[in-house]
Amino acid sequence: MNDILKLEISGPGVMTTAVVIGVGLFLVLFLRPSARWARIAATAIVVAALVGWFTVWMVEDVMDVFHVGLTPRVWFWAITCFAGLGLAVVSFRGSPRWRKVVAAISVPVFLLVTALGVNTEFGLNKTLGSALGISTEGAIQLSKPDPDSSIPAGPLWQSWNPPADMPAKGEVGTQVIPATASGFNARPAGIYLPPAALTANPPRLPLFVLMMGQPGLPDPQYVSAALDEFAARNNGLAPIAIVADQIGPDQDDTLCLDTAKYGNVEKYINVDVVNWAKANLNILPDRDHWTIAGYSNGGQCAISFGVKYPEMWGNVVDISGEEFPGAEDPAGNLATIFGGNQAAYDAQKPINIMKGKQFPDTTAVFTVGSDDVTYVAAAKAVSAAARSAGMNVTYYEIPNGGHVGIALNAGLTKGFEVLYPRLGLSK
Repeated sequence: MNDILKLEISGPGVMTTAVVIGVGLFLVLFLRPSARWARIAATAIVVAALVGWFTVWMVEDVMDVFHVGLTPRVWFWAITCFAGLGLAVVSFRGSPRWRKVVAAISVPVFLLVTALGVNTEFGLNKTLGSALGISTEGAIQLSKPDPDSSIPAGPLWQSWNPPADMPAKGEVGTQVIPATASGFNARPAGIYLPPAALTANPPRLPLFVLMMGQPGLPDPQYVSAALDEFAARNNGLAPIAIVADQIGPDQDDTLCLDTAKYGNVEKYINVDVVNWAKANLNILPDRDHWTIAGYSNGGQCAISFGVKYPEMWGNVVDISGEEFPGAEDPAGNLATIFGGNQAAYDAQKPINIMKGKQFPDTTAVFTVGSDDVTYVAAAKAVSAAARSAGMNVTYYEIPNGGHVGIALNAGLTKGFEVLYPRLGLSK
């Protein structure tokens, strides 16, 4: 079963096969030696395509369901899906039984092809398990850290000599991080151990805590792919990464706060996850080597925690993050979480927290897709406030990155480009 869940669904093999099958079914339904049928089929396709265009327009521009702009390819997949469904529907009328069977089979196939196409465009669910919200990673084996191990006086890259038998890539897996202090119902965290951590005498390494978007999984595959590339160029050195769950199994926008409705999320990340990392991972102990990071929903959480706990987090990576907690539904959150108390809500917004304060020893990286209009505005506003508050800020727009996997992967790459020298992992 796990092998099925690990099936790569965003690669060219699966996508090409699905498209070929879908096109084949479309042609079987459309091609008949009848001018009258050609007119009926063409009319159904055009009308259904227009309905599809109108539906996407309503969902994106009028209702703003996704809060991000949909790419032209997403529009294409949606409109062609409606067109195919229109053809399938009219194919039931006045046709032999075998054609009705083909039409019935075509409906789920057209929907599946569209789902695969949209998923490939977003690039966030690489496997079937990820698309279904099911983790396919097993538990990773950890060695208890040695509290008496030495801490290098200078940058780690200067003193580290990798052994000949060091693995070429890191390892990923999961660990249950107990919610001892918070009681928050979190899913198992993703863990990444770089090659240097897998040696007989591993060095203490920086800590990188990442939070993914909502909805989403605490999946380590994205950060591991990025860090394996950096480790390959830097003698196996990379941070130890925890992909922590800030939204829970119900996929809620918890606002990354301690609330009666969603539980103590802030305490879970900044107390439970941190205490677990200290006890179970061979990490450097100081804030300069600790990074709090996030994508989309998690990006907002990262900058919020960075400015609330500057004594803990010396570095922040905010990838396509929201401007403040619950930015997608501020009116609803004001009513349900803050009881209508606008001042209490405003006090949780990172820009307001930074007012009148200085963070001269914090490095912050803000990245966003250049065409991700809503999030560009948020990234510019928060990064400007961080710069005014004395942070060492890098702001980077990913060309045509959207709010999809391209933005996440490029954001992680830019973040590590900035942080590697700061973390002592490269010159």
